[in-house]
Amino acid sequence: MAPELSNDVLDIDLPVEPEAVLRVVHAHRSAYVEFVRRLAEMESPSTHPSAQHDWQAFIADALADLGFETTHLPGQDTGGCLYARPHQRPHAAPVQLLLGHGDTVWDLGTVERMPVHVSNGRLHGPGIFDMKAGLASIVFALRTLHRLGADPPVTPVVLMTSDEEIGSFESRPHIERLAARANRTYVLEPALGLQGKIKTTRKGTGDLELVVRARRTEVGNAVVLELSRLVQHLYSLNEPSRGVTVNVGTIDGRPRRDRPEGRLAVDVRVPTVEDARRVDAAIRSIEASRPDLTVDVHGEMDRDPMEATPANRCLWNRARQLGQALGLSLTEGRSGGASDGNLTSPLTATLDGLGAVGDGAHAQHEFIEIDATLDRCALLALLLLDDPVPPSVQ
Repeated sequence: MAPELSNDVLDIDLPVEPEAVLRVVHAHRSAYVEFVRRLAEMESPSTHPSAQHDWQAFIADALADLGFETTHLPGQDTGGCLYARPHQRPHAAPVQLLLGHGDTVWDLGTVERMPVHVSNGRLHGPGIFDMKAGLASIVFALRTLHRLGADPPVTPVVLMTSDEEIGSFESRPHIERLAARANRTYVLEPALGLQGKIKTTRKGTGDLELVVRARRTEVGNAVVLELSRLVQHLYSLNEPSRGVTVNVGTIDGRPRRDRPEGRLAVDVRVPTVEDARRVDAAIRSIEASRPDLTVDVHGEMDRDPMEATPANRCLWNRARQLGQALGLSLTEGRSGGASDGNLTSPLTATLDGLGAVGDGAHAQHEFIEIDATLDRCALLALLLLDDPVPPSVQ
């Protein structure tokens, strides 16, 4: 059921009433649920490129019906990306980017033991929360505007990727190219928690590996001791009160006959770009404690944090106002994990977590709250109709 609307007078000029948008979205509840169900049953694990074709074709057909021209951007080791823009898009007109991913962490065959089903107002199934419902919301927000005859003042373009869950290593150039040309980016990752918080900041992430090698085979035991010392040193870099975490995930100290060596896999998460640079430098400056050992550092801080930039705060404030117009009391939060929003934020105003409200990302109980997610779809439609002028990201 749609929420009651606020009577507050907001400084927002839209071509349609928020109530009309909310009414149209909720009127197509059954169609939305069926759309998400079909997407979820098109299983699409990141590591199976060919498994991405069905959902990409399904979305492409839906967008084509709305007057969008769709293009498949092929990947070499992934299923590539689906890019869509309106046929009638004026040349060089400003754009707003709708960004999502269709790949999931679930293996083929998961839907047989986790069937898609509705229970108590929730839609359950693998990949539904993260993030097949987000893809559906893009389509249904655009459908809603089409039904109401409302044209966004800034041209919406859509990019849906197939490798977000494995690091966006092939889609990243496409994401950054489009974000650099966009006035703003809306990321349809799921909202934060059952409260449905909008993700206004995200931690930056890094995957590093420390390799300890012995210069002589007879000092192999020293490698294990050095690994232990390094774990303690890395632990000292944590600042939990500030949100800086440095965790050792795996330790490999198995002896090797030719040249003893050991490895530490290190996960780094930081709230600010300054923290990222500082922690990365601290790890790379680590030296061995004795001359017959060496320590090498591999990997990188692959995603800078999504910070509360003036441009991002502008989008959040507009979303909060539009939420009030829909009778929603939106709240914000920081995600400890990274998304493609981390990639767009340094390039353009970015708002993340606009997708489903629910829980269970990557977990057996994955679900969305249907009505709350429809409310967010209406919010997305209003955001597309809005035309804020956020501060420059530079």
